[in-house]
Formats: sequence, structure tokens, C-alpha cells
Amino acid sequence: MSASRTRATVAALHAELVRSGLVVWTAGNVSARVPGADLMVIKPSGVSYDDLNAENMVVCDLDGRPVDDALAPSSDTAAHAYVYRAMPHVGGVVHTHSTYATAWAARGEPIPCVLTAMADEFGGPIPVGPFALIGGDDIGRGIVETLDGHRSPAVLMRNHGVFTLGPTPRAAVKAAVMCEDVARTVHLARCLGEPIGLPPEAVDALHDRYQNVYGQR
Repeated sequence: MSASRTRATVAALHAELVRSGLVVWTAGNVSARVPGADLMVIKPSGVSYDDLNAENMVVCDLDGRPVDDALAPSSDTAAHAYVYRAMPHVGGVVHTHSTYATAWAARGEPIPCVLTAMADEFGGPIPVGPFALIGGDDIGRGIVETLDGHRSPAVLMRNHGVFTLGPTPRAAVKAAVMCEDVARTVHLARCLGEPIGLPPEAVDALHDRYQNVYGQR
């Protein structure tokens, strides 16, 4: 996939964040690695979702520097770039402040694995990463360190919001949608009482089935 095709893909996927109610105003972003190149594509900073298109997506190197005279990239670019440098298997990164998942992040509490949908997508609880200021490598470093050895493609960065990873940018968007969905459901379950956790062997079996058997092959 060329840089131009990646720009079109990233622009289109931002509409999925809006459609799923994961973002407000200009917050949040999707990025994608450009296959076969040490480049990434990310949303421009502070531009309305209604105004996003393939042409104003920003191509950066993997240090987060724009490669042409484009718009300024997202303020989260350094975090995305760090993930791509540290995790070669990652092809897409998403960041949102989606309401329920970010509420868990504000409490610094992992979302417990009490739903089959969580076992399917996340393979266990959704972990919490450390607090870090926006703009440098610290957020990216926290993402990578938290998810190292973890099956979850999502991390709740404390007092900030959600970051999700995937082999493709679409997979990362799906993980962001699912993260908010389970965050809301588990919150509602806790309002009614203490949720019942899934046994580890069931989590393993569900995750294996969903990742390796479910869907079309």
C-alpha cells in the first residue's frame, strides 16, 4: 500500500470514530504505518472531523517528523511514532477519550475480564498504563511497556484516555470500538453488583477461538 492509499485509508477510518461516538470536537486520532517504508500517516492537529480528507492527512517519518510541507501533525504523533519504532508488528494506532473507557482510566483501574466479548478481543483485562504528559515519547513508552507480553490490543493511559493497536489501522479502530463497549457494560454491571469473573482457562479458549477460528478464512 502506497503512502497515498494509506492517507485515504486513515482519512476514512476517522469517520468510524465519529460514527461510533468515540470522539468529540477535534480530539482523538488514527494513524497507520506505510507498508514497506519507514513512514506513518496521521491526522493533522486541531482540524475538524468534517474537514478531514486524504489530502490533509500528514505523512511523517518514524521519529514523528513530517516529510513535506503539510499541516502540523497530531499532538500525539510522538506517541504513535514510538509505538511503530518499538513494535514492528503494529500497523495501526488509535487514540480516543471515549467516555466510559476514559472514566476507568481516570480511576487508574483495569477493566476486569468478565465478558466473553472481552476474552475474545482482549484476551483478559484491559490494563492501565502510567500517566504521562502529551508531546514527547513518554506516552508511547508507557503504551509499549504496559502491553509488553499482554494479549490486549488496548491500554487505558491513566488520567488521559485509550490507545489501541492492531496489525492494521482498521483492527486498531475495531479495538477502540470494542474497548468502549465493554467499558460501558462492565460499568453498568458494577452498578448492579459485583461482576463474575471468567476462569482463566475459559478466557484462553475464547480468545483462541475468536482469533483463530471465528469469521471467514
